[in-house]
Amino acid sequence: MSTVEPACMIPEPAPATTVPEAELVARATAARKVLGDRLVILGHHYQKHEVIQFADITGDSFLLARRGAEATDADLLLFLGVYFMAEAADILAQPHQRVIIPDLSAGCHLAECADIFTVNDAWQQITTAFPNRTIVPLTYMNSGADLKAFVGRNGGAVCTSGNAERAFRWALEQGDMVFFFPDEHLGRNTACRLGMAPTDPVVWNPAQATLGGIDADALAASDIVLWKGYCDVHTGFTVRQIEEARAAHPDVTVIVHPECPRPVVVAADEDGSTEYIITRLAEMPAGSTVAIGTDRNLVERLRINNPDKTVFCLKEDLCPCITMNRITLPKLTWTLEALAAGEVPNIVKVDDDMAREARLALDRMLAL
Repeated sequence: MSTVEPACMIPEPAPATTVPEAELVARATAARKVLGDRLVILGHHYQKHEVIQFADITGDSFLLARRGAEATDADLLLFLGVYFMAEAADILAQPHQRVIIPDLSAGCHLAECADIFTVNDAWQQITTAFPNRTIVPLTYMNSGADLKAFVGRNGGAVCTSGNAERAFRWALEQGDMVFFFPDEHLGRNTACRLGMAPTDPVVWNPAQATLGGIDADALAASDIVLWKGYCDVHTGFTVRQIEEARAAHPDVTVIVHPECPRPVVVAADEDGSTEYIITRLAEMPAGSTVAIGTDRNLVERLRINNPDKTVFCLKEDLCPCITMNRITLPKLTWTLEALAAGEVPNIVKVDDDMAREARLALDRMLAL
């Protein structure tokens, strides 16, 4: 199992309103300087500026986990992101490295849509109902270490939004049914990239006791079974928003993340992973107008970093990922000061057996 070690006895961070931001930045900077090369700070793209400014490396969750493991001079990896990301960093980390997260409650709604108990139950039902079929499980990177381990020991792989199509093709070559969790929308959009109709994959609803609420004949005829899970942020985008963006900016290019519902992806000009969005925007000529359907913190950063373009979020009042934003400047300052004082709070440690099986699934993805 994945465990955490209790926080040290350094006082919890004060509310952001009681300490001026400039003081927090100065204190965090001083503590960071004390730690030197012992520490690498890994910052996910969706983090707020107040914390991402301290990141040594920025990227998506898998890139950060890999880069952390490659930073062999460091024995402390501080992850500015959500819990499943810190788990992935620990799975790939070197034996001497410890992974820390400033707030243990920084979770992910999408990752929590599937848990090991309901996935195990679904797996038992599917494999019992179809003993003669070869079913290959795939889990999205946005999942717990226990689900990555489940996939590893059952012959499957992990995928990211950037390599989901390759992972699905691989899984269909290995067997005759793909069981994908936890993101229904990424799964459907990927199936459509493979030439399937949006209605071809069936959706397993874990709230339904028998076969996930799927008709037995429909399940038998399906090549892809999707889990009923979703991202709060990316399901906040709509076709209406795209229509309004086009009406206001006739020359706009709309790029959305594949965690968005299928109608939104169809209405957009392009869809792709976070890294794809960043790279694509950088490639576009000066003067381009681009509406982006992904986390607002990232879109705001892209707007600042691309002053020669008009960049805006499809839904300007979109609420950023609530759990991602639990990583705040006060908590980061507290963590850095604890580390500088010789204490190591909030260590994320995945059980060795679980980490070994999860690593199998990650290695299969890398082999693609």
